[in-house]
Amino acid sequence: MDRPVCIVKGMSTERPQGSARERLLAAATELFYAEGIHTVGIDRVIARAGVAKASLYSTFGSKDELVRAYLEDRAAARRTRYTERLARHADPRDRILALFDLLAESVVSPSYRGCAFMNASAEGPRDESPVTQVARDTRSWVRGLLIELAREAGAGDPERVGRQIVLLYDGAAIGAAMDRDPAAVVRAREMAATLLAGACPAPAAAP
Repeated sequence: MDRPVCIVKGMSTERPQGSARERLLAAATELFYAEGIHTVGIDRVIARAGVAKASLYSTFGSKDELVRAYLEDRAAARRTRYTERLARHADPRDRILALFDLLAESVVSPSYRGCAFMNASAEGPRDESPVTQVARDTRSWVRGLLIELAREAGAGDPERVGRQIVLLYDGAAIGAAMDRDPAAVVRAREMAATLLAGACPAPAAAP
């Protein structure tokens, strides 16, 4: 799940540094995640980034393309975080549960607003928009990862088990955000552990 943007009293007061593209993307990431894609107008992003309006259009072309870049950047960051956390564990069941641990670290932040891709999809149209496509690709990657981990864990039906884990993960993220209840992730992790214990054979004992 997505790591929240660091916000001081609801919003960072420091201007982003770097190139115009980097500054625009940093401003969009902060504002879009905290307040919503449709709520934040392009003028606020430009002011937050401290660049001329022409810089946005020469760099991204439109707000839609800035939104796409924002979501693609978050997707890449998510893949990196997941990969780094999974590398800490050898057992596939532990690797699955480690993703819940990663989520638990995110939801305790006051700036946590849920999954950026769920939020963007809820705001966006139900067609082949940039938002829809990036969110769909990201969810497909996560689903495929969990199905593969369930297969490695020895699940008889890894497709079913992987999709069940996705539902638990999604429910934990939504519950933590809407109810302001970080314990939702702990409960979902316990349910995932029970599911895996029943669906996957125990690892063989060392001789």
